[in-house]
Amino acid sequence: MTKLILLAILPGLYFFSSFAGETLAPQETPSARVPSTLEKLAAASGTITLRLDANALDRDRLTEPVYSTANFRAGTESFFRAVSADDEFRGLLPSSLRLIPEGESTLPAKVSRSLSSLIVDSSPFGSHYSLVIRDAKTGFAFFNVEGHEYIYQPHGRFLSNKGGRLLLSEEYAKELRIKDAGRVVGEISLDLAMRPIEITKVVDGVVVSDALPASPETGTVPGPDVVVGDLNGLFQPTGTVSGTRVGLAVGTDSCNFGTVDLNWNALPSNDHPVIPQNMYRMSGGPNNDDRFEQIGQSNVKHGFNAFPQNLCNLGCNGNGGNRLGSGCSDPYSAALNAGPSLGSRAWVNPFTGAFPSGGTSGSYPANNHTGHTHDQSSHRILTEIADLTPSLNPGATYYAESQYITPHEYVWCQANPTQCNMYNNVSYRRYTVTTSASPFSFSPAAPTERSKPAITAWNGAALMQFEPEPGADGVGIVAYKVTNPSPGVWRYEYAVYNENLDRAINSFSIPIGSGASVTNLGFHAPPQHPGWAFDGTTGDAGYSSAPWTPAQNATSITWATETFAQNPNANAIRWGTLYNFRFESNRPPQAVNATVGFFKTGQPITVAVQGPSAAASVNVVVSGRVGTTFKGLLDARVVLTNAQGQARTVYTNTFGYFRFDNVLSNQTYTVSVAKRHYIFAPQQITPAADLTNMSFFAP
Repeated sequence: MTKLILLAILPGLYFFSSFAGETLAPQETPSARVPSTLEKLAAASGTITLRLDANALDRDRLTEPVYSTANFRAGTESFFRAVSADDEFRGLLPSSLRLIPEGESTLPAKVSRSLSSLIVDSSPFGSHYSLVIRDAKTGFAFFNVEGHEYIYQPHGRFLSNKGGRLLLSEEYAKELRIKDAGRVVGEISLDLAMRPIEITKVVDGVVVSDALPASPETGTVPGPDVVVGDLNGLFQPTGTVSGTRVGLAVGTDSCNFGTVDLNWNALPSNDHPVIPQNMYRMSGGPNNDDRFEQIGQSNVKHGFNAFPQNLCNLGCNGNGGNRLGSGCSDPYSAALNAGPSLGSRAWVNPFTGAFPSGGTSGSYPANNHTGHTHDQSSHRILTEIADLTPSLNPGATYYAESQYITPHEYVWCQANPTQCNMYNNVSYRRYTVTTSASPFSFSPAAPTERSKPAITAWNGAALMQFEPEPGADGVGIVAYKVTNPSPGVWRYEYAVYNENLDRAINSFSIPIGSGASVTNLGFHAPPQHPGWAFDGTTGDAGYSSAPWTPAQNATSITWATETFAQNPNANAIRWGTLYNFRFESNRPPQAVNATVGFFKTGQPITVAVQGPSAAASVNVVVSGRVGTTFKGLLDARVVLTNAQGQARTVYTNTFGYFRFDNVLSNQTYTVSVAKRHYIFAPQQITPAADLTNMSFFAP
């Protein structure tokens, strides 16, 4: 269905002058009535229902429909937008609505795999279909929508979409090997509560007021709540090459989703956000998604002088300067975030947002650059050239990430325990490397994913969040993926991400099933910045880059760095960083508990993951001989005891031989011998097959 644009053109007036790039085609004559009140709306909440006919998605097209229903709630951070004039609905603007699954559903496999990233796209004007359902990460279109009717209730601003037919898209039809793309395969309904984000009053064709609604309709979250609303302009500043590394920077638009203005006081005050930047790469395997690694990290930009904009379309209340108003946005360009005068992360507690204040201009403790010289990559997203070179990373995808850490959210949380907004401040965006060598150029490949760390982009991985001390420190994530690259080989890949834990992480352990073989142990971490005077590390030495050393025994593999007591600058997983651990095994996965150990304080915790299962047990024989140098010993008592303390006993024959039948393989046993006047040392065994040559000889 071709989208109908019903908006009037206003004489001598650009309709909604702030609609950058959203020009609306005229549908009425110049003599038509000019609206007196124009509202730009965004979805505040709502529900969406998809009803799919499984048989219609079968290429043989069975006649009887078999329906499955999936329910979703509206993800309001997507800003699904519409326009009304004098309380009359005029149409949707190009925008997207994220679908957040609610409850259980049975959907086709391809749709189910994209369930957490489905969006409803309102297409640009002139598109053949006004609505398209697609995967936000890949852009894959599942269904086009036609035949729907919008019902708008101005009192309360409720918008419904009824009678929408789901048509099979060409690319989904091709994947299903169905020739007739466009067949009806289901229905969609939307029920949305809208809120105004911009109101324009017009008298005689002239704008007399243009307002952004203030709180409480501006912010949607109680308290102050800053997130990275958009990442933009990822680039390599001219000349930023230092040996094998480059320095990158990405722009960040902050958005205050809260109903309370956020403190944004410049240095020497320490009541403002700091902004780190990170770089990640997904690569490896047949689908270029076997592993997800952090390849770069920056120091932090200190926020100053909020410039109130409406970049997130929340409806800014207009407050700026030393406070970022409710609903307002503050743009920091990539050039501004490039510094190079960025402060060290070492000064910052990422959960409380605290860092040292005071000092005079240019010598603030948390951002002091005296006593060292900047090179081309200093303090920027320090990244190895080899990690970005396309020929060395065929098929890899790249992700820029940023985070806002601010003390105001923590202080507010202490006074208002139900309004703690320190956990949603991270966002990421996928980029493409568009040049073959340094200097590198980048282009965005997808929209910004708000309030999600980049690790959530790892295709097919399971993510397990952990919080060692709720209310006193932040959160982290253990992500993992197990693949089977060849018969009898399983590849285990783990990524441990510290979002805002001040205590940091210094060990990671995975249990191994009995009898499992483990090879090709690996470790990966992003490069650390060199130390400089006043960088907040012990002795201004910077953080170590020493790889974690793996230790393997019969039951586990443990990677670890030095303890805090051994080296306060050890290569721990500090806030805003991700480390990788990997190995291969001859055993398939089973549910196990990984153990995460902490650097500064706190007891280790366990996190549910997958690890190698035990080798299959079969019945084997354990036999041997008991004797002296000259003869075998009759009636020596031989005891076989398993790890649970269960024991079996046999006695030697005339020639000193003994035998245990039906012993389970790949278990650990202790074999002990008793004979009057003789002493024999016990032996520990883990038989994988028949063991027939055990010997116990007394002098």
